[in-house]
Amino acid sequence: MGFEEMWRDLAPVGRSAASGGYFRQPWASAESELRAWFAQECAARGLTVETDGIGNQVAWWSPDSATGKGVLTGSHLDSVLDGGAYDGPLGVVSALAAVDTMRGRGFEPSRPIGIGVFVEEEGSRFGRACLGSRLVTGATTWDEARELRDRDGVFLADAVEVAGLDPSTGLLSLEHVGTFVELHVEQGRDLFDRDVAVGLASEIWPHGRWRFDFAGQANHAGTTRMEDRRDPMLTYAMTALAANKQARLAGQRATFGRISVEPNGTNAVPSLVTAWLDARASSDDALAEMVDAVGRQAQDRAGRDGTALTVTAESVSGSVAFDPDLAARLAGLGDWPVIATQAGHDAGILADAGIPTAMVFVRNPTGVSHSPDEHAETADCLTGVEALADVLEELAR
Repeated sequence: MGFEEMWRDLAPVGRSAASGGYFRQPWASAESELRAWFAQECAARGLTVETDGIGNQVAWWSPDSATGKGVLTGSHLDSVLDGGAYDGPLGVVSALAAVDTMRGRGFEPSRPIGIGVFVEEEGSRFGRACLGSRLVTGATTWDEARELRDRDGVFLADAVEVAGLDPSTGLLSLEHVGTFVELHVEQGRDLFDRDVAVGLASEIWPHGRWRFDFAGQANHAGTTRMEDRRDPMLTYAMTALAANKQARLAGQRATFGRISVEPNGTNAVPSLVTAWLDARASSDDALAEMVDAVGRQAQDRAGRDGTALTVTAESVSGSVAFDPDLAARLAGLGDWPVIATQAGHDAGILADAGIPTAMVFVRNPTGVSHSPDEHAETADCLTGVEALADVLEELAR
């Protein structure tokens, strides 16, 4: 089955009829259906899939003549809430299609080639981005992860069990992985502006998520004078504006995209506003300076509003520089540009674990991502498949 047929098979899974966006939450029905689809596609190619105790998957193409550490490719199948079709699945479908392409060329790998799928890459359910790859590499422990809760208060350990998985059976081993290559739709317009279909990654900006808890006093919206209020919503509102200003002044990124309000009543002054800051910057120092500046302004405003603020770092990833020699070597295969990305990826986690890593990007004509409007032209996707096959052949000769 070719790329376009596989893509049509995936299109309905987890898609909202109302928005056209995707709700492929980890350890829920849509994502479980996709994991089963992946196993079926691998079986059709004679690849045996290993699924670990939390749902990470890997399948190897390993002829008898293949020796040494393998080349792993792949991505993820989960999505953000109301997300796009391409973020994650494009890398998985392209990996399967690249194996077909290499076999069609008569290529016989000297090193094993694997296709992997990591769970909870987005962190949209349990708040920890790239959780599957973090657990596999040891960057996060299961004892820590099992206590994470989703928005409904469900523990991660319970969600995994309900999905029919058993963490006690162990996690994937990356001991035999020599190189990792992740294909991904570009989350920006760099390739579009360059008028090229494919590029490679040079680095991932440092980024993280911080929880801001603004505590005040619940009160009546009608009878409480404005000067008598201790309203945490005001403190949050100023903080969101401060984050926007700090990011714009420094040429960085800062977003409050999620909030929770208690008691969440129309006619009540809130008692608590919890908001999550997503911040990204061109260097580790720049990221720390921006988050500190936002925090200081928020604390100053809390003092004026009579509210209290607690800031908690929930998930922070340092800058990742991909192997420059590997990127240069692969870029020469197609005269592809090497560009930076501001989005986090499993590739960054594996690179931090010491595995030589590269990323292949496919052009996104709108630059929109994490949205139903995310898009890539079929012709560019097919070019990406060919590019990935070229890269894998180069690494597995």
